[in-house]
Amino acid sequence: MKDFTDLDQFDVGFDIPAKPGMDEADIQTPCLVLDLDALESNIRKMGDYAKAHGMRHRVHGKMHKSVDVAKLQERLGGAVGVCCQKVSEAEVFVRGGIKDVLVSNQVRDAAKIDRLARLPKLGARIIVCVDDVANVADLSKAAVLHGTQLDVFVEIDCGAGRCGVTTTPAVIEIAKATEAADNLRFSGLQAYQGAMQHIGSYDARKEKLDAAIAMVKDAVDGLKAVGIDCELVSGGGTGSYYFESNSGIYNELQCGSYAFMDADYGRILDKDGQRLDRGEWQNAFFILTQVMSHAKTDKAICDAGLKAQSMDSGLPVVFGRDDVEYIKCSDEHGVIADPKGVLKVGEKLRLVPGHCDPTANVHDWYVGVRGGKVEVVWPVSARGKAY
Repeated sequence: MKDFTDLDQFDVGFDIPAKPGMDEADIQTPCLVLDLDALESNIRKMGDYAKAHGMRHRVHGKMHKSVDVAKLQERLGGAVGVCCQKVSEAEVFVRGGIKDVLVSNQVRDAAKIDRLARLPKLGARIIVCVDDVANVADLSKAAVLHGTQLDVFVEIDCGAGRCGVTTTPAVIEIAKATEAADNLRFSGLQAYQGAMQHIGSYDARKEKLDAAIAMVKDAVDGLKAVGIDCELVSGGGTGSYYFESNSGIYNELQCGSYAFMDADYGRILDKDGQRLDRGEWQNAFFILTQVMSHAKTDKAICDAGLKAQSMDSGLPVVFGRDDVEYIKCSDEHGVIADPKGVLKVGEKLRLVPGHCDPTANVHDWYVGVRGGKVEVVWPVSARGKAY
């Protein structure tokens, strides 16, 4: 990939919002800012946790959609590769040098299967999820055509209510079909309980995971009974990784948002009743915005509206401030309640978005800052890769 750390050929404000060496105060807004100290701390902390618990950590690339962030997670946190949700995302990560990629989703369209089967030629291990035995033949045919091997996870619906089979016999059927198919390899189980990740109560999350773990254990035992071993049992997110890692069943985590920490994850509670963004993890991911109008004495208008963020998980939070509040937005504008009139036109604020994944997907660049200076500018490599 092109090295984007030398950006002298670009004009700030035309193609990019900042250049390395600039003061943070001069960054063009609205844009995504990464606090590099916080980001690196989060990555190291999760890496140390996974190592201490004997777990592989496959980071969720669909969260940040960035080859640069994924490589940082490999270097500082010992990540073994990435998950992504789309073939187009997988293509970006493989071409960017990531060598172990799980498409943690089903791939059924013939053209997409063909593209997927080509990717191992670029030197990467490619794993794909399957929840229908009919999909096995299509994957095998494409892998044979291109002379490659695809690894397969059988996906279990362990509570998310989306993709995945729900019975151990169905798991065994697909695993057997995979083992019998040419150019496919059964590598294990995908068992991610996504529906409970944002439940506020620690005990309520644990109850959901206890049921999921029992379901997955039954599948592992059922496979073993017919002579099929699982190399990997993969799952676990930012809201649950401590359950999977202590289960004795899972051996690979798929945490993503821990690295950035958004407002929705931040509000959920750990085992001590503390918010995740005030205990386990630091906020490292922000929308930098600027006050553009203060014509109303009690309201400031900023330049980060709907087009700068996702609102599916609620409004953003103004970071480090309790005297002002982001209260609503339209396409281009955000309204900030400022009852004491403390904000000034031109003042810049950091917003913690409600949901990091889709917010990252509407921006072209990450601006990494440390000590008030721009240190790096990274492209959001897989931005818009939704097919």
